[in-house]
Amino acid sequence: MEVRSLDSENLQAEYGVLTQRLLPWPALRAPFEGAWAVLEPGAVTTPHAHHEHELFIATVGTATISAGSDVRPFNAGDTAYLSPGETHQIVNVGDGEFRMYSVWWDSEMATRFQADDADGATGPSAPVTAGGAE
Repeated sequence: MEVRSLDSENLQAEYGVLTQRLLPWPALRAPFEGAWAVLEPGAVTTPHAHHEHELFIATVGTATISAGSDVRPFNAGDTAYLSPGETHQIVNVGDGEFRMYSVWWDSEMATRFQADDADGATGPSAPVTAGGAE
């Protein structure tokens, strides 16, 4: 077993917020990618869309999530699914930090994972750089 923690000292700017990507992780082979996203009070992600399916899991704080003209509360304990091509944005509307975890996948990732699995590969699947954290 390996456990990875959020490394708040080494976050990278992506989509207008700070992120930490899941891969590379030598021990992990998966048909998906993922990243932590950290939004300071008042922070807003860049509105964007991708070709992947995406799942957000809010872990700390209070925010709103929008997809098109639909704006909803998005708070710790909430989960949101976004379809491919759906333009979305997160806004931290709370007084403290907002954290969420994003998981995304597409058919290419699944196909590569299945091919690796059929070949008996034991190493990680190659990371996909498109799409990603909010």
